[in-house]
Amino acid sequence: MSYIRTLKRIRNRKTNYRKRKAILISRRNFITIKTSNENIHCQLIKPNLKGDIVLNFSNSKELAKYGWKGASNNLSASFLVGLLMGKKMLSKNNDSAILYTGKTSFTSKIAACLKGVASAGVKIPLSEESMPDENRINGTHVAKYATVLKQDKSLYEKRFSKLLDNNLDPEEYPKHFEEIRNKILSSSFDQQQQQGQ
Repeated sequence: MSYIRTLKRIRNRKTNYRKRKAILISRRNFITIKTSNENIHCQLIKPNLKGDIVLNFSNSKELAKYGWKGASNNLSASFLVGLLMGKKMLSKNNDSAILYTGKTSFTSKIAACLKGVASAGVKIPLSEESMPDENRINGTHVAKYATVLKQDKSLYEKRFSKLLDNNLDPEEYPKHFEEIRNKILSSSFDQQQQQGQ
C-alpha cells in the first residue's frame, strides 16, 4: 500500500485548488465573503505569487459608524456590508471583480453581500435568480412578523430585545435600512480616509 501525500490546506479543507487555479489564471481581483455568528467580512484581494494582497476590507462592525441599529449578521447587514465594500472599491478605482468562495458554500448571506457590491456600481458576474428578494434584504419580513407578534408583549420583547435595546422599533426596520443605505451611498470615502476613519 502506498501513501499519497496531500497538501495540508486540502487536508484541513481550507483551499479548493481547482478554484484557486482558475482565479490565478484569470488575473482578476476577487472578492471573498466570510460569515460568522456575529459578523459579515468582505475583502477585495489581488492575487500575487508571493501572497495575496488585500486591497479593500469591510465588515458589519463598520455599519455602526452610519447608525445601523439592526442585527450584524442578517441579510440586511450583508447587503449593507457589500454596498460599503462596493463604495470603497470605486473610491480606489477598482470597478470590477469576481467572487471566490473557496471551500465555503454559496449562501443567501453571501448572495446579499454580492448584490450590495453590484448595487454600488461594481461590475461583478452574478445571477439575479440566485439573489435574495428585496423584501428579505430590506427587512420587510421582520416588520410584518413584529406586527403579528406585538399582540403577545412578552414574546415580542423577548424576540426583538436587541432591537428594542438599540431604540429601534422592529416595525420600522425597512425604513431604518433605507436610511442607512442612503447614508452609505451619499458618503465620500476619499474624505473619510484622509480623516482617518
